[in-house]
Order: sequence, then C-alpha cells, then structure tokens
Amino acid sequence: MARTVWDSSVGKKTVMAVSGMIMLLYLVAHVIGNLKIFFGAEEFNHYAHWLRTVGEPFMHYEWTLWLVRVVLVLAVVAHATSAYQLSRRDIRARPSKYVHKKPRASYATRTMRWGGIILALFIVWHVLDLTTGTVHPGGFQEGRPYQNVVDTFSTWYGNVVYIVAMLALGLHVRHGFWSAAQTLGVGSRTRDRALKTFADVLALLLTAGFIAVPVGVMTGVVS
Repeated sequence: MARTVWDSSVGKKTVMAVSGMIMLLYLVAHVIGNLKIFFGAEEFNHYAHWLRTVGEPFMHYEWTLWLVRVVLVLAVVAHATSAYQLSRRDIRARPSKYVHKKPRASYATRTMRWGGIILALFIVWHVLDLTTGTVHPGGFQEGRPYQNVVDTFSTWYGNVVYIVAMLALGLHVRHGFWSAAQTLGVGSRTRDRALKTFADVLALLLTAGFIAVPVGVMTGVVS
C-alpha cells in the first residue's frame, strides 16, 4: 500500500506537503531562537547549550537535538525526491511545448524549482559554516555560537549568501504553504483568500526575522 501511494502523483504531493510542513514548523522555531542574539552573547550561548540538553535526564546529552536533525534530514530528502520525481513526470507528460502561451504565473511559482536548489545548496553551506566550522571565517569557536554568527556576518560573502537564500526561502514558503494546504484538503473557495494572506504574512515574517540577524551585525547592533 505504501508503494502504491508513493508511486501516485497524489501520494508524492502529499509527501511534499507533509514534509514541507515539518520543515516549516522547524523554521518558525529556528527564527525565534535566532532572534535571541539581540539579547546578547550570554543569552544566545545559553540557548544554544539548552538545545543540547533538552529532555535530560531522560534523554542523553544531544540526543534530542540529533533526533530533530534526523527528522529534518528525512523531511528534506522526502521533499526533494518527491519534487524532482513530480517534475520529471510532468515533463514526460508534456514533452512538447504548448501551442499557446501558458497564463502568467506568479514570481514565486516560476522560481520554486530554482528556489529549492538555492536552499539545498545553502543548507550545505550553513551546516559547514556554523555547525562543523569547516568553511567558517575567522576561526570556528566550539561552544561560542554568538561569536561564530558575528564572524560569519562580518564578511560580505556571508551576508550575500544568507540574504539571497532567505529571500528564496520567503518565496518558497509563500507558494509552498498555500500548495500544501490545497494538497491536504484544507483549502476551499471560502478559505483560499485567508490562506494566501496567511502564507504572505508568514513568508514575510520568516524572511524579515532571518535577515534581521545579518543586518544586526552589519549595523553594529550585534557585535
């Protein structure tokens, strides 16, 4: 039954919707945590340490954090795989171009695929920068996330990469949330306007919240 569901287009769209919602919930929690940087190094570093001790003593040190990471990786893989397969299926179904031009789609709709690629590349860079420290500028300091964030956003390329990715994220969330609602049967004629408005507001708040951190470093508010 699972294979039958996965092989169908509806099944793949459902996987995309559910995995997208999981990642969206994480993004909301993540942006709230990021904004703690405006309360100073002690507050931000304490928050980062707390993430590793959630669930103690029942959960061992970092077990909860690793559980979240595993769920996120599975969600990303499921989302990307289903998106790619649906895209290939759509191309095979319409191998020739339309005789008439398709109706003009929104900017977010036309850039969903490129946005997904940008975000995938950004995730790799972000992990190598602030989790493993592999590409981190200025010397990665274990246990001092506040200083690591300041180091990253003290470079022009760190700001460019992050801000471009967050703009792509905003467009992705804006279109993806509404599409997921339709797939999961939440949307309707009476609720479509409210869902689109909510998607716009959510995308704007997430984008602004994430971009606030590099802007804070660039303006000296965070230093």
